[in-house]
Amino acid sequence: MRVTRRRRRQAPAHSPKPLDRKLETIRELCSFERRLPGTDAERRAANAMAKQLRSMGRRVEIEAAYVHPQLPLIYAAHCALAFAGSLAAVEVPVIGFAVVLVAATSFYFDLNTRFHLLRSLFFRRASQNVVSRGSNPEAAARLLLVAHVDAARTGLIFQPKQVARAKRLSDFLPFPHTRLLFWSVAVLLPMLGARMAGVESDLVSALQLPPTLILLVSMFLLVDWQLSDPVPGANDNASGVAVALSIASKLDAEPTRDLDVWILLTGGEECGLEGMRSFIRAHRKDIDPVKTFVVAIDSVGAGDVRWVASEGMTVSFEMDPRLLELCEAVAEADRAGANRFRASPVRHGFATDALAARARGLRATAVTCLEPGALLPARYHTAADTPEAIDQKALDRAEGFTLDLIRALDRDVGRARTRASREPGRT
Repeated sequence: MRVTRRRRRQAPAHSPKPLDRKLETIRELCSFERRLPGTDAERRAANAMAKQLRSMGRRVEIEAAYVHPQLPLIYAAHCALAFAGSLAAVEVPVIGFAVVLVAATSFYFDLNTRFHLLRSLFFRRASQNVVSRGSNPEAAARLLLVAHVDAARTGLIFQPKQVARAKRLSDFLPFPHTRLLFWSVAVLLPMLGARMAGVESDLVSALQLPPTLILLVSMFLLVDWQLSDPVPGANDNASGVAVALSIASKLDAEPTRDLDVWILLTGGEECGLEGMRSFIRAHRKDIDPVKTFVVAIDSVGAGDVRWVASEGMTVSFEMDPRLLELCEAVAEADRAGANRFRASPVRHGFATDALAARARGLRATAVTCLEPGALLPARYHTAADTPEAIDQKALDRAEGFTLDLIRALDRDVGRARTRASREPGRT
């Protein structure tokens, strides 16, 4: 009789580690190539994230927004207008001054997301915000957890050598180098005012020349930016979306008591925070600036945790003092323990969705990650910003810090509600 033996299937010596859900989300978002603001790829990416939120049992709405995707050309138009005004002022100071004044005013309010002047001359495209409301509408306060879905373009100004030069420039400038563009326009005004007053001297001409040349060079760099290819956008900002969705899942399992937590995935962030601006405008009647908090999560795929104390591309907008105190408290408690987050505050001259909220009086801050000594997030606006370059530990640090911040805010709101209920004449 023939005896057969069954061979046992042996498990591989090293079973592959399951892919973290956050990394899966980043890969899914990056699969929508060229998801620039106002594109079909951005729309499909937003719909995919909405589907993921619905699979978690959350209510989801898709809200339309209209954006101007030609951000570099919009900036270039301001530079060109100011450059023309500077040249015109040599012969007709009044006209030159008026032209530069229009350019400076438009640029200031555009960069601060307040209102659009020159931008309104450019065409618009349809974008969208993914809005998932909280399950506790009767809570004492509301938290908007925000991350943007769209990706940016690369360009010569974002290449490593240029970033290194910008870092050296920032070491001796009295303001962040990102504000150089606006202030090159604004600083022309007193010089042209002197020309209007009849002051014609070599000194005025010498002072007028550097900002005029900066504007000329900037126009070419901005056009190059507009013509450059889109980036994969894994760190900026698929990482923020992935962390926001992971936090939403954890909060659904262990809900906050005194916070109604909304998830807001914006479109059009890379063209001047237009998605966030559109959301606030659409909900301005429903948003209580005292009881509404905003935490933006942006570029958290590499480095240590940084919470934003101030930001802005014209002047510094201080973030909400109470949120900053809570961030410091979370970081201090972490340092006394395992120091998992390695968190510290940062002040920069950039703009996240938190700026659009803060400029309208909402209580906001942002959470990002930076490598030690870095000026920009890792692989910022470069083709190297791929899912393979994401640091899992950085994602976990950002998620843990933000979740601790939300829990601390929930307790803080609860204590404030209790104190208010004990005061005479208040409930």
